[in-house]
Amino acid sequence: MSETMTLHQAPEIMTLPRALWAGRMMSAFVVIALVADGAIQLLAPAQMASMYQETGFAMDLTRVVGPIILACAILYAIPTTRVLGAILVTGFLGGAICAHVRIGELGSPPEIFCLFLGVMTWAGLYARDARIRAILPLII
Repeated sequence: MSETMTLHQAPEIMTLPRALWAGRMMSAFVVIALVADGAIQLLAPAQMASMYQETGFAMDLTRVVGPIILACAILYAIPTTRVLGAILVTGFLGGAICAHVRIGELGSPPEIFCLFLGVMTWAGLYARDARIRAILPLII
C-alpha cells in the first residue's frame, strides 16, 4: 500500500472534542465578523464613506468589496471549501492591512483587528481540521 495520503483520506491525527469546538467557535466568529462587514458595505455604504476616504479608495467600491467579503465568508463557512475560503480571507485581510500601512496607520485598531481576524481564521481551521494539522504540525 502506498504511504501517500489521497485528498479524501483523513490522517491518523485525532481531533479532541474541545479543540473541535474551539475551532468551530473561532471560525464562527470570523464568519460573523465578515458577514457583518459585508452587510454594512452593501446596506449602509454611507457609514463606510469616511473610512474609504481616509484610505484613498473610491466610495463606489463598497458595491464591489461587500460581495467579495460575503463570498469569502461563505466559502470559509462551507466545509468542503473552507481552505479556499481561508486563503481568500487571508488575502483580503492582508490587503486591508496593507491599505492601513500605506496611509501610515501602523498599529491602528482596524489593522490590529484584521491581523487578529486572520490569525483566528487559520487557528479555527487548524483546530478543527486534522488535514491542516498534518500539513503544518505546529504542536508536537
